Amino acid sequence: MHSSPGSDMTKNGAPPGEAAALYAGRIMHQRMKPVGHRFSYDVFSLMIDLDRLKEADGLSAAFSVNRTNLLSFHEKDHTGDSAVSLRGYVDALLGEAGLPARPARVLLVCYPRILGLVFNPLAVYYAYGADGALIGMVYEVRNTFGERHTYVCPVQSGDVSVAGVRQQCDKLFHVSPFIPMAMRYQFRMLPPGEQVRWRILETDKDGPLLAATFSGVQVPLKTGKILRLVARIPHLTLKVVAGIHWEALKLWIKGARYISRPQAPEATSIWRDGRRVAPGFSDKSQVGGPAE
Repeated sequence: MHSSPGSDMTKNGAPPGEAAALYAGRIMHQRMKPVGHRFSYDVFSLMIDLDRLKEADGLSAAFSVNRTNLLSFHEKDHTGDSAVSLRGYVDALLGEAGLPARPARVLLVCYPRILGLVFNPLAVYYAYGADGALIGMVYEVRNTFGERHTYVCPVQSGDVSVAGVRQQCDKLFHVSPFIPMAMRYQFRMLPPGEQVRWRILETDKDGPLLAATFSGVQVPLKTGKILRLVARIPHLTLKVVAGIHWEALKLWIKGARYISRPQAPEATSIWRDGRRVAPGFSDKSQVGGPAE
């Protein structure tokens, strides 16, 4: 992460005190092998406090929770069931992963619905303890085939440094038809404050294959800010989905090998110190070991 006012945990400040905020920024994907390919474009994400959805619903006339609006957030987009509380859903995931106490606060960073449409390739949950320290991360991954897998990662001793959160796990879920399954994700995450940053390095046994980043600056969830962002990026959802297919076409033209979609795994997996911890599964990585 390059040096900037929010380049580390100390300079980035505490998580937003508001019930919801926007992060305007840019995503970038850089493929290193077997063919080089790079793209980037402007996006904006929503950060929302899962305990303060009603309060978030009143922050702007252009934003609603569980109702249609120019910008909106719907719990069922993440739970799959409109009758299920998203906070309860995440609490259950983290409880199953062994967190000893219910988090005091859970923040979600994701794309909002734009005029009712949304697609989230990645949504990230940040769980905080009563002392304000990060105690859990949840990485919710979707593909364009309508499937989803959630990697649940309690924060372990050594995961957090001044640079942010560092975690890793094996890839279990098919995302790109041009990247094989025998891969490992290296997560490098600066939690939401003045800025939010994600850096995900996808590696095989021979080293890095793909780097994906998102860097955004906090913007208040106010009507004027929403209107300006939507005017500048008017078709965010369509842009994300079309961009995925357009870049896949360019990779295919460059000669990248197409990989058929395997059967989807179970809905969730739990990871500690880079090892999968669920009955019946080996804690040995299929890529090259949990330690870098």
